[in-house]
Amino acid sequence: MKRIIYILCFILCAVYLPVHPQAHFEQTVKFGQVLDWINSYYVDTVDEAELVEDAIIHLLRNLDPHSSYLSKEEVKEMNEPLQGSFEGIGVSFNILDDTIFIISPISGGPSEKVGIQAGDRIIKVDGKNVAGTGITNNDVFALLRGKKGTKVIVSILRRDVKELLDFTIIRDKIPIYSVDAAYKVKGNIGYIKLNRFSMTTMEEFRTALNKLKAEGADKLILDLTGNGGGYLEVAFELADEFLDDSKLIVYTEGVNSPKREYKATSRGMFEKGNLVIMIDEGSASASEIVAGAVQDWDRGIIVGRRSFGKGLVQKPLTLTDQSMIRLTIARYYTPTGRLIQKPYNQMDKDEYDREIFTRYNNGEFVSKDSIHFPDSLKYYTLLKSRVVYGGGGIMPDIFTPIDTTFYSDFYRDIIRKGVLNQFILTYVDENRGSLSSQYTSIDQFISQYTITDKLFQAMVDFAGKEDVKPAGDDLAVSGEQIRNLMKAYIARDLWSTSEFYQVINSSDIKFKKALDAIENWDKYEKMLQQKN
Repeated sequence: MKRIIYILCFILCAVYLPVHPQAHFEQTVKFGQVLDWINSYYVDTVDEAELVEDAIIHLLRNLDPHSSYLSKEEVKEMNEPLQGSFEGIGVSFNILDDTIFIISPISGGPSEKVGIQAGDRIIKVDGKNVAGTGITNNDVFALLRGKKGTKVIVSILRRDVKELLDFTIIRDKIPIYSVDAAYKVKGNIGYIKLNRFSMTTMEEFRTALNKLKAEGADKLILDLTGNGGGYLEVAFELADEFLDDSKLIVYTEGVNSPKREYKATSRGMFEKGNLVIMIDEGSASASEIVAGAVQDWDRGIIVGRRSFGKGLVQKPLTLTDQSMIRLTIARYYTPTGRLIQKPYNQMDKDEYDREIFTRYNNGEFVSKDSIHFPDSLKYYTLLKSRVVYGGGGIMPDIFTPIDTTFYSDFYRDIIRKGVLNQFILTYVDENRGSLSSQYTSIDQFISQYTITDKLFQAMVDFAGKEDVKPAGDDLAVSGEQIRNLMKAYIARDLWSTSEFYQVINSSDIKFKKALDAIENWDKYEKMLQQKN
């Protein structure tokens, strides 16, 4: 045990203490002595593995906000969405009335192949009852996910079928998509929304872009709102699609990491054509690399609110037990030299994590005038010499305030408590046949389907049974937005998330401004140039 402790401590110190070799060795021995003495003399039995993990966590917290420790289990959870797949039966589900409710089988997945349908309810798994047992999402993952090639038997309750239907499903690789939506907005304008930068992102993006081009789109709105990033290399590849050969995309630099530049190649699929990128406070890391490069090279217009400001490069280092530390080794800089990372030196991690709320409280989400940059953070774009600012995050060219005009306690609660989602799941389940036969395309659905007063009141009554009731002018304030969201949820459950965004974007301020910018390109280009 003592030898293992000393080896572990040497690894830790080798990672964290790049100092004089003698001092390095002394710190290694010192840390090992403490653990050894605790093991030999402490009054109670201790969990040494837990002590070491706690020491690593606290050590990393003293470095920067993004250096972190991940257990073996957390490493697996982190990698799954970035690798772009997991192994399981391939369904999108929700828990409705304490029962596993299938929203839809994933296209081409093992559940679809055996005949699982949207609206099916899983009552038993391998003969064991799972309905009405207080089952949780994690319980469902544990039951239905598993190694490729293994089998699971699910007993299904299907509407208008009296007996349970048994299906034997052979688990397989199930894709996790990073393109949430891709559709032609109107005329020659395409829209793509990315939710992460994963191993499959570029294949998905190119497929979506080729489809839009085939439909006549030569202008693009790229939605990176809420996209917290992912693989650095994927950000380079995506930016490369928009920039000419040899243009700098980003560079990284740190005390122990020499400056490294990443440049575009000649292989871009969309180096010409009007480009608008949507960002907000949830856009971070890889999203900021793409938006920063496009802005610095005057390649497109950035619309939204200031991005998160995550510009630190982490190197994953795997420990002996397959746990991992993600150690910050460098900083990102945009082509003009702007540092993407927001300040953190005077903050503890909790304060750093609350910085977004500080922005909100300071009025930054509702007014561009609430954001003040000193002249020392002023930079100039590389082709048109427009003023842009550093200091953390990417400040958009066109600011759009957060829309709180429709916000009420009732609206908040039906979303937060899942009431609206449950109501729509049930409504679509009961009316799927008639809806699908009446609305054969999303365009027809958007133009012809309306949320009737009767359906809206049914939702309000349903919410009341769930102890969520409107008060005062809640319905007057939020009614129109709730109706739009209901329609979007119905579109999602009948088709997919792409159709959801086709509906919901019609009321989104950022999207409306992005669409206006791309339709009136010359006007906005001239306006932005005159701001300098």
